[in-house]
Amino acid sequence: MGTTRTALSDVSWRKSTFSSDDGGDCVEVADCIPGAVPVRDSKTPAGPVILVGKAAWSAFVRHVREA
Repeated sequence: MGTTRTALSDVSWRKSTFSSDDGGDCVEVADCIPGAVPVRDSKTPAGPVILVGKAAWSAFVRHVREA
């Protein structure tokens, strides 16, 4: 069973708490796929979505927090 763009358009996306509303560079993520985190550019919500493994996403977030 694959995830389609239609399925991803119906999910609740969220931006980082560090993001502002002034149109800056932001990513949005969703919690809708077991084992993966969908990521998209908040400025182009109809654009491409990448799926990142949960372990890789957790390592990325941990690294950003420590930086």
